[in-house]
Amino acid sequence: MTQRLYILYILGSQRRCAVAEVRLVGVQKAYGDVQVLRDIDLEIRDGEFMVFVGPSGCGKSTLLRTIAGLEDITGGELWIGPREVHDVPPAERGVAMVFQSYALYPHMDLYENMAFGLKLAKMPAPEIDSAVMRAAKILHIEHLLKRKPKDLSGGQRQRVAIGRAIVRQPEVFLFDEPLSNLDTALRVKMRYEFAKLHEQLRTTMVYVTHDQVEAMTLADRIVVLSAGRIEQVGAPLELYEHPCNLFVAGFIGSPGMNFISAQAVTASSQQVSVRLPDGALVDCAVDGSGVQPGQPLTLGLRPEHLIVGGAANRLEAKVTFVESLGGTTFAYAQFPGVKDDEALTVELDGSLRLKAGDPLSLSIPSGRTYLFDAEGRALRRQAA
Repeated sequence: MTQRLYILYILGSQRRCAVAEVRLVGVQKAYGDVQVLRDIDLEIRDGEFMVFVGPSGCGKSTLLRTIAGLEDITGGELWIGPREVHDVPPAERGVAMVFQSYALYPHMDLYENMAFGLKLAKMPAPEIDSAVMRAAKILHIEHLLKRKPKDLSGGQRQRVAIGRAIVRQPEVFLFDEPLSNLDTALRVKMRYEFAKLHEQLRTTMVYVTHDQVEAMTLADRIVVLSAGRIEQVGAPLELYEHPCNLFVAGFIGSPGMNFISAQAVTASSQQVSVRLPDGALVDCAVDGSGVQPGQPLTLGLRPEHLIVGGAANRLEAKVTFVESLGGTTFAYAQFPGVKDDEALTVELDGSLRLKAGDPLSLSIPSGRTYLFDAEGRALRRQAA
């Protein structure tokens, strides 16, 4: 981002619309022959905390930048509140963006960094001071305002970058992977701070991350993207319990879902029984309408739903590796038919002592199973 564009961008408008929903209708973005965004239809509600997730290169940051006006769309419509903003410059869209790199001026103290855009907009000095102090109080950085960025920790710098956005009183906040430069402990703390900030401001927020844990803990709704397309939109638990396809099922949840090749044996509108490559039978509480005996399917099992022991839906595996993390143990086990030759991942109580080579007898409730057809579409589950 050039210095000139940055200065123009942080100026912005100081007004706040009564309604700050964001609507994208058939939005496309291409660089020459390379299509990056494909027919994006999305409504972000006024006051909502919306999170974009997906693997690297899926288009999530490009989508955020089109809302900001830092990328021009090549097709479709983009609305912020009552305005169609496709041809509106970034500084006039009523948005404020917080970047991964913080983008602070190193020669200015924190007060000057936060006040800079307001000074360029020729806001009266008392109003600037009031806006900066209000933002500093919200972020608990009043005692840091005379320091330079080099004197701050990564978390403190990120708060200043957020404060610079707050003083503009934007209609929409945009965050592009704002926590990716922080260590693990600080990321956990800052997730809590983001949640509190949204509760205080009640402003529309759009947040990009590759970390689905951030998405699950922060979002009102999540947009899962893959190859420039929206795979699914929904509340965090909705995506966790009812993913629409294999991609979403594998992306949402940590550790990721286990996928095992299976073949339908019997099917009804209430249940499908499948046979696994080792001959085990597993009953799945899903709608099997239209499923035929012998049809190839994929069985999905979340690591946290597998139970040691039990009589129904038994799986016999062999431990290959163990991660003991104190209260939780992750066992990785050899099991026939696991997709991509990966290990079967099992989340267990930390008190359970296992080692490589141990046999592992598992079971899973039928209501905790997932099934996907040959095209990767999820069969509707009967129970969570």
